[in-house]
Amino acid sequence: MPYTPEEKSRAVTRIRRIRGQAEALERAIQAGASCAALLQQIVAMRGATNGLMAEVMESHLRETFDPRIKSKAAPKATDYDEDLEGVMKILRTYLK
Repeated sequence: MPYTPEEKSRAVTRIRRIRGQAEALERAIQAGASCAALLQQIVAMRGATNGLMAEVMESHLRETFDPRIKSKAAPKATDYDEDLEGVMKILRTYLK
C-alpha cells in the first residue's frame, strides 16, 4: 500500500473519483443513456483505475526492492530511482 501520507492521500482521492464515476455510470444506465455516453464514462473509470493501480504497484515495487525502505537507513546515492522510473514508464505505458 502507498506508504507516505502524500501517496495515501492520492490513493484515497483516486478511489473517491472511481466511486463517483461508478455512481454516475449507474445513473446514466438507469436514465437510458446512449452507448457512446456510457463508453465515455467507462473509459474515464478505466483511466482512474489504471492510475490507482500504477501508484499501488509503484509502492509495492519500492517496498519489495528498495533497500532504503527495508533497512530504514538513510537514502544513499544509487541508480535505484532511475531503474524504478524505467520500470514505471513501461508499466504506465502498458496501463494506458
